[in-house]
Amino acid sequence: MKEISCKLLVIGAGPGGYACAIRAGQLGIDTVIVEAAKPGGTCLTIGCIPSKALIHAAEVFDATRQMAGGRNAMGIQVDQPSIDLAGTMIWKDGIVGRLTSGVSGLLQKARVKIVSGRARFRDGKTVEVETETGQQIVRAETVVIATGSDPVELPALPFGGRVISSTEALSLRQVPNRLIVVGGGYIGLELGTAFAKLGSDVTVVEATARVLPIYDADLVKPVTRRLTERGIRLFTNTKAIGLSKTGDALIVEGPDGRQELPADHILVAVGRRPRSVGSGLEDLDLDRSGPFLRIDDRCRTSMRGVYAIGDVTGEPMLAHRAIAQGEMVAEIVAGKKRAWDKRSIPSICFTDPEIVSAGLSPIEARAQGYEVKVGQFPFIANGRAMTMQDEDGFVRVVARADTNLVLGLQAVGSGVSELSAAFSLAIEMGTRLEDIAGTIHVHPTRSEALQEAALKAMGHALHI
Repeated sequence: MKEISCKLLVIGAGPGGYACAIRAGQLGIDTVIVEAAKPGGTCLTIGCIPSKALIHAAEVFDATRQMAGGRNAMGIQVDQPSIDLAGTMIWKDGIVGRLTSGVSGLLQKARVKIVSGRARFRDGKTVEVETETGQQIVRAETVVIATGSDPVELPALPFGGRVISSTEALSLRQVPNRLIVVGGGYIGLELGTAFAKLGSDVTVVEATARVLPIYDADLVKPVTRRLTERGIRLFTNTKAIGLSKTGDALIVEGPDGRQELPADHILVAVGRRPRSVGSGLEDLDLDRSGPFLRIDDRCRTSMRGVYAIGDVTGEPMLAHRAIAQGEMVAEIVAGKKRAWDKRSIPSICFTDPEIVSAGLSPIEARAQGYEVKVGQFPFIANGRAMTMQDEDGFVRVVARADTNLVLGLQAVGSGVSELSAAFSLAIEMGTRLEDIAGTIHVHPTRSEALQEAALKAMGHALHI
């Protein structure tokens, strides 16, 4: 049995874990990271990156298919295209491979020791790892728990056979003829839309009154309209009951009663749960908030010398939140004074069109007692959107009525995910409407809509 001693032990090499380990290594901290699978975690290997690769491939295929069969508005003519999904998955896996190799290289560059295997806690400072060469013991002064999350499994629809999670959906080798998506959140709609563009007959079943319930209705309307135009059926206020007796259909119950929906695959995307049990975690004296590990503004748990970051600590379960937490914890361990003081954590839904949100929506701001100014500028009045043949959506700014301090920024439209950095920076820097309005924005770009929205909130938009 081998033993290793180190100053910092990181459990999990997802975005938060590997960012923490790399930064710690840069700061000269003797660091060990333990990961059972490939470096990169869910986001890089079976989540964010592969899903965006599939979404992009679906967009390219769909755009090519729309050009076939005759002259289009831009005068482009192509033959009828086809899709080899197995080939697409090979391309996707190549991207994932490059990135996981890159993470491994960065860890090695930072002189972080990588231990491949599944860790189990003996106590708050010691873990045992089952590796290919036997059991290894790692003892550390400080531990960071970055174990991530897993897809939620419905009791009535356990994973297996036709019932799949996002992991299996991102590894399909053939486009399903009929795909049912249970869950109208961002994961379900992103993948459902992608498969619809690839040629699947897609149905979405959502238990609440509308899809994407975490976003306000104005942002969701363009997405819902595009889903309907694409032929995706939406069943809202509808619950998934289970499989039919023959196993080839999903039984649902909604406003129209109980019915069976035939399906080749049923993608269950109703959320994710933290990996906060197993691996000996339940034996540690750690305070919890429901299923999540409770942390303070320095990501410290209730046990001295034990930190937790990322999905295991609760919402929002976003890779960029985990990365920021990991980098912060590494600096705290190195003796720097840091605390979690982020004003906003932007979120993106890679649907068609995309949604991006940072800070407070108008409803949220008013609920907190603010009197607000709201400026909204539509892409139908934006030259770049016209040249891209996609004018759906808008940019919206929410500001305090008394000081013009920007409280929130949202957008829905093609490619608006790339506005997220500007949105987040504006809020972090305490920007006012005058700052955005007075900043020269490049013409012609979609970003001009941000400047116009600020001008609109001030009462003098130029182009509407």
